[in-house]
Amino acid sequence: MRNITPLVQQLIIINVIFFIGSELVVAAKPLFSLFYFENPNFQIWQPLTSMFMHGGVMHILFNMFALFSFGSTLEQIWGSKKFLTFYILCGLGAAGLHLGVNYYQFHEGLNTLALNGISNEYVYNFLNSNEIGRYETRWLAFLSQEKLGNMLTAYHSVAVGASGAIYGLLVAFAFMFPNAGLMLLFIPFPVKAKYFVPGILLIDLYLGVSGGGSIFGGSTGIAHFAHLGGAAMGILLMYYFKKTQFNQNRWDR
Repeated sequence: MRNITPLVQQLIIINVIFFIGSELVVAAKPLFSLFYFENPNFQIWQPLTSMFMHGGVMHILFNMFALFSFGSTLEQIWGSKKFLTFYILCGLGAAGLHLGVNYYQFHEGLNTLALNGISNEYVYNFLNSNEIGRYETRWLAFLSQEKLGNMLTAYHSVAVGASGAIYGLLVAFAFMFPNAGLMLLFIPFPVKAKYFVPGILLIDLYLGVSGGGSIFGGSTGIAHFAHLGGAAMGILLMYYFKKTQFNQNRWDR
């Protein structure tokens, strides 16, 4: 088994501290988890701190095992500074796409209600002054149950976890080691990284678009678009690294 690298070890320790701390201090979860940015509970630091929060023991164990498995290899190649930059940017990319999809789903419903005479101010005040999940039955005259559910979930959703950053690491690993064999628990044989990673991204895309837990708090409680956001940032960064590496090695400058 490969040795764990220094920064990966530190990241795992930080995640464990955040996890234990959030279990012991109730106020930590709403303070450091990622809320929708129009929700009063949103804080500017949450896109970063939510990367170190997790929803349960299995959640953090899975993510930390993936961080160790892929992160140690990448840190050995890149060095700690480049690896940390990549990891954080992928996590922020995950938060960005997650919030963007929430914005679209919330405002799709909000605009429909506004067109039917229900003001935005009234909707915001209602959502902020009532318990999560409450709505007025008259809203169903203008919105389908699905769109209303998407709107409410988007506004009240709370996202946690390092999965978006981990997906960025998966992308980087597939770029650098396309023929390496990877396995999932329900696949009894290794699959080359160049097929494995696109495959799980397509699954996330399908589940996100079809509503299979596309927004945190949905049917599976998985933020699929956060995974895709982390992966998309990873792809962009890998192409950037490739381009800048070429420019640094040119002999005709």
